[in-house]
Amino acid sequence: MLPPPPPPPTDRAAVLRRSVNRLARRLRAERLPDGLPPGRLGALAHLYREGPSTPGAMAAALRVQPQSLTRTLAALREDGFVTRVRDPQDGRQWRLELTQSGLAAMARDVEHRDAWLRERMASELNETEREVLRLAAALLDRLADDG
Repeated sequence: MLPPPPPPPTDRAAVLRRSVNRLARRLRAERLPDGLPPGRLGALAHLYREGPSTPGAMAAALRVQPQSLTRTLAALREDGFVTRVRDPQDGRQWRLELTQSGLAAMARDVEHRDAWLRERMASELNETEREVLRLAAALLDRLADDG
């Protein structure tokens, strides 16, 4: 018989990691029944935040294998959510751009999750706790930055 596993770490970083992961899993679970798969939503969100991008730059930024992103981008193009355009600086390169349909699909999905979180925050937290989360969000963004 195997010995019981050790208890989870209790240092601040471990506790924060578990909490952030748990909230992320819950937000993923709150998808619309006909919503976009997470990989497609992530690609659309990248194009929304960063603007037109090459597939290679997107793969690096999203930390995925180019082969995986190729399938995702093909599905998004087939659905009319992204389009390919020639790079104005290097006509040999293709860049991907978000279409109006892609923006609408992403906005619909994001609004659904935001509404769920907004409702949970309003019903479960007081004003001071909501303000702490607003401040924590800025700190989490800083921690997540590559620079």
